[in-house]
Amino acid sequence: MNHETFCALAAKRFQACQDILNMKSKEYSRDEDKLHNFKLAGQMSGWPPEVALAGMKLKHDVSIADIVRDIYNGILPDEALLSEKITDSINYLVLLEALITERRQA
Repeated sequence: MNHETFCALAAKRFQACQDILNMKSKEYSRDEDKLHNFKLAGQMSGWPPEVALAGMKLKHDVSIADIVRDIYNGILPDEALLSEKITDSINYLVLLEALITERRQA
């Protein structure tokens, strides 16, 4: 893949990440807190919100592992499925960074 094609792919992915974060924010935020779901999940499970997030992210990690295993077996993933899983994984890392940044500022 040449430089221009790679840069276009990355730009498209990062825009998709931003779009999903903005869209999901309305669904998962409460009282202006974008990290509400992870904090509440942590309270409900007795774990810190970062651990709750890691548990939620794990299902995406398993899906990506399955995609990689399928590729090894000669099966390419559907483009939409791959896009969803890559975007979700990146967004979970951004959300983890936000939780950690907020904790540092407290």
